[in-house]
Amino acid sequence: MNAKESLCVALDGSDREWIRSAAAALADHVGWLKVGLEAFSAHGPALVEELAGFGPRVFLDLKLHDIPATVGRAAANCAACGASMLTVHAAGGRRMLEAAVEGAREVATKNAPKIVAVTILTSLDSTELVELEINKPPADLVIAWAGLAVESGLDGVVASAHEAAALRREFGNGILIVTPGIRPASSAPDDQRRVVTPAEAIRFGADVLVVGRPITGADNLVEAAKSIIEEMTVTDRDF
Repeated sequence: MNAKESLCVALDGSDREWIRSAAAALADHVGWLKVGLEAFSAHGPALVEELAGFGPRVFLDLKLHDIPATVGRAAANCAACGASMLTVHAAGGRRMLEAAVEGAREVATKNAPKIVAVTILTSLDSTELVELEINKPPADLVIAWAGLAVESGLDGVVASAHEAAALRREFGNGILIVTPGIRPASSAPDDQRRVVTPAEAIRFGADVLVVGRPITGADNLVEAAKSIIEEMTVTDRDF
């Protein structure tokens, strides 16, 4: 595993100059840059195009969730602006997931972006799922929705590292696992409940680790990224 290529830094914010500055500093040190809803709603497709020019691939994390026709067109737009990976909500159902794949591939026939399904947000725990009247245990729900995503032609899922080993056992190496909620052992969990360390995430089977504030909130972004990469360098997997 190439740890550098597996590290994605979440550039979450609205300040375009800060986003550009962070991207420029990290460009030679990480494999992915994530643009989320906050940054995209402030600056739109032009920001994705600009960041793609820095070198790392751009992960456009908009968590598309709408009727199939709308998601299909939105996925096409995401592909057209240079995103190398994008997210859709697995809860949107089979027809919506299939529409996302079709839309992205119609625009980018040769280098279509990876499409990954969001299963359960890492900010949710079992208590909050019950409040939403979702009574299935999180791990079971992740497996079920991941299966739906794979059947619908998606490349993988976004899931907590706590479910990564089970996903690997169920689907093998044919599924891309993108894992947020990554925090170094010395870092506070912030607003994400189900967090793990970089080494644990890799050991559990994650392919791409999404890290935000432990890097972007550091005094030296490059050194913080290098520290995460060092933690990611493990040899044994748990599945």
